[in-house]
Amino acid sequence: MIDAVAHSCGHLTSLLATAPTAMDEGSLRVALLASAVLFAVGMIGFLTRRNMILMFLCTELMFQAAAIAMIAFGRMHLDPQGQVFVIFILTVAAAEAALALGLVVLLYRRKPTLDAEAWSELKEC
Repeated sequence: MIDAVAHSCGHLTSLLATAPTAMDEGSLRVALLASAVLFAVGMIGFLTRRNMILMFLCTELMFQAAAIAMIAFGRMHLDPQGQVFVIFILTVAAAEAALALGLVVLLYRRKPTLDAEAWSELKEC
């Protein structure tokens, strides 16, 4: 039992010690294609939907598409800056989601609808 644990720990250590390799061109294309498709779906959803919650979800989808592209380019260049930038993207996305949810709840209390057309002209109270 102890030999198996020592062997697995040695294998894990050797895996962690290996240097990362650059992403090949085919993998980069697949990641960028997935990112572009997610971004396009998010953009189309944002432009066609009138429900404010769905609009915010589509915005989050576009943030995630940008994050995938950043990670792919960072891996291609073997530079961790892409991953660091994704942390900032996720932070902005979380703040945007919190503010959007608060805004949607506030607007729904004033007028029980989530249709964006109903709120196209905001007036002062």
